[in-house]
Amino acid sequence: MSTVVPPPDPEADPRVKAVFDDIRATRKSDFVNNMWLWLAYDADLLERTWAEVKAVMATPSALDPLVKEMLYIAVSVTNGCGYCIHSHTASAKAKGMTAAEHADLLRVISLAAKTNQLATALQVPVDAAFDATGEN
Repeated sequence: MSTVVPPPDPEADPRVKAVFDDIRATRKSDFVNNMWLWLAYDADLLERTWAEVKAVMATPSALDPLVKEMLYIAVSVTNGCGYCIHSHTASAKAKGMTAAEHADLLRVISLAAKTNQLATALQVPVDAAFDATGEN
């Protein structure tokens, strides 16, 4: 159940229309998914969020686009965001993620969750060798 009602005609707002047009152009698709439709209830929030998503996810960087999507899936699983799990899994598959890679990703996510919980429960001190400052 949604906590806000998306605008009935979001593109009636020129700011929203500009963002939606940029989403379509950037993704080379006419599809604007629900995340953006719901964020359109606040044009400022929509603009800021899209600008950041575009800068991180759609701009070439040191990470391959598929790796970015797989990282997004892992964080979404950790945060329990079903919407993001579905949308970024679909995006990763569109970028070439195979079933074997997806299964491997899930193994890594589950292992990291387990060992994170164990390290937290045991309050294992960080090894001096892992100190990036080199001070220890």
